[in-house]
Amino acid sequence: MNDRAIGLATADLIAAVVRPEIQALSAYVVAKAEGMVKLDAMENPYSLPAAVGARLGEALAHVPVNRYPDGDAGGARVALERALGIAPGQGILLGNGSDELIQIITSALARPGATMLAPEPSFVMYRMNAIYAGMRLVGVPLAADFGLDRAAMLDAIDRERPALVFLAYPNNPTGNLFAARDIEAVLGATRGLVVVDEAYYAFADASFLPRLGEFSNLLVLRTLSKVGMAGIRFGYAVAAPAWIAELNKLRQPYNVNALTQAAVVALLADTSWIAEQAAATCAERLRLEAALARLPDTTVFPTRTNFVVIRVADANGVFEGLKARRILVKNLHGWHSLLANCLRITVGTPTENDLLLAACAELCR
Repeated sequence: MNDRAIGLATADLIAAVVRPEIQALSAYVVAKAEGMVKLDAMENPYSLPAAVGARLGEALAHVPVNRYPDGDAGGARVALERALGIAPGQGILLGNGSDELIQIITSALARPGATMLAPEPSFVMYRMNAIYAGMRLVGVPLAADFGLDRAAMLDAIDRERPALVFLAYPNNPTGNLFAARDIEAVLGATRGLVVVDEAYYAFADASFLPRLGEFSNLLVLRTLSKVGMAGIRFGYAVAAPAWIAELNKLRQPYNVNALTQAAVVALLADTSWIAEQAAATCAERLRLEAALARLPDTTVFPTRTNFVVIRVADANGVFEGLKARRILVKNLHGWHSLLANCLRITVGTPTENDLLLAACAELCR
């Protein structure tokens, strides 16, 4: 059989056996960033302090990589509880980034006919995981100022009776922090699980983690990716032990590898460096917001994250202009009608931010 015939036969076979909604998807593509000023992925731009890096190197050097990791990741769990002050009695589920935990949560609640509810625009992986799990997703548009439309959310909850609600707090890609009273209203109205995704907690000065005891249907989801540890891929979910016990049934054995477990213990032994870098990022965020707001025809939206969302006259043109200058940001234009001509800019180092601002001054005249 020739290559063309094999190709046709393969295509026919795929069409026959792969779910049509999966065939309709495009794979998540990470932009190539070699040689670029990388301001597109909400990473911490600062390297590890020398002492922390040395501690990490020492810890990783002694990991027995010929053995399977601790299946319960007990050391990482204890380090996490100690560093974050997680209340005794709460259940914790650890994952390969928060992405894996979103997948586990969605799969666990995807009973036939079940519905996921989420504001839109919000984190794209909520919708993607609903598709993966064969779960119906109902999106509720945000208000024009990117705030949570409380009345619309409550109407949708009453109408759809969702098994699962995702609320990013603060929201990605818009950057704003929903009003706590609106999240409380969603928790009170929902009979299913409400996931408050706090990926950007370090920059927000707000959290529902201390309030887990108030709501039986609350799960707080977090990641270490935004606070200097994106490379180790480590996320955690905190909820009542009964919820975690059910979700843990879907967790793959050894899902957190031995190197990541050792890294978490070493990196969280002292968390002062995390707070210092987060404070530096917040200070740069304020400077970036003020400078961007002075550009002609540019709107800067409020943010409580490590990124800034702006609306310009021509997002595609500015995006391509920045890319030509070796600066990579996220073009949100076309994602959702509320994001027309919007760009999402990760807060970088002072030098990176200066390069970004100089380029924007040329492009946004």
